[in-house]
Amino acid sequence: MNNMISGKAYVLGNDVDTDQIIPAEHLVYNMDEPEERRLYGMYALSGVPPQKSGLPKGNIPFVPKNSDKSIYKIIIAGKNFGCGSSREHAPAALSIAGVQAVVALSYARIFYRNTVDGGFLIPFESKDSLFNKIRTGDEITIRQDMYILKNITTEKSYNLKSLGEVAGIVETGGLFLYAKRKNLISK
Repeated sequence: MNNMISGKAYVLGNDVDTDQIIPAEHLVYNMDEPEERRLYGMYALSGVPPQKSGLPKGNIPFVPKNSDKSIYKIIIAGKNFGCGSSREHAPAALSIAGVQAVVALSYARIFYRNTVDGGFLIPFESKDSLFNKIRTGDEITIRQDMYILKNITTEKSYNLKSLGEVAGIVETGGLFLYAKRKNLISK
């Protein structure tokens, strides 16, 4: 596992659901076709409603128009990230858009499992709510071995919770690769 994740933060609030992460009308694309797969990145977070006042920076597009890649590599969110339906397209869409990690106060269980099992991105949990301490566009570094998030822009650091028992699966790149490496399934 690469020890550091660095990039710009994209800040969201509480209860971001899977239909906000990838709206249902965009679930028709074939993940195995490269041209269609990129559309998941293009429409990632396109269902997020305008942010309420009090959240950092207002409405900033996650993915630039006519692109499938975001300049934001780390999502900062509140509680219950990924709630709603059980679609595994949600963490895949974020990954296709270039997200490497989500840091949330808590996750919906199925989103968390889909993220870990598919090896899409790293789902860190923060010890405290960070979406009111970090602003969209801040430069962030996550030191994975120490579970420290540092906001380079403000020079403040925050502790993250350990990945615990899923660390090996995350490090390997998903449940299938982990099971192969551990000889739990045939190669």
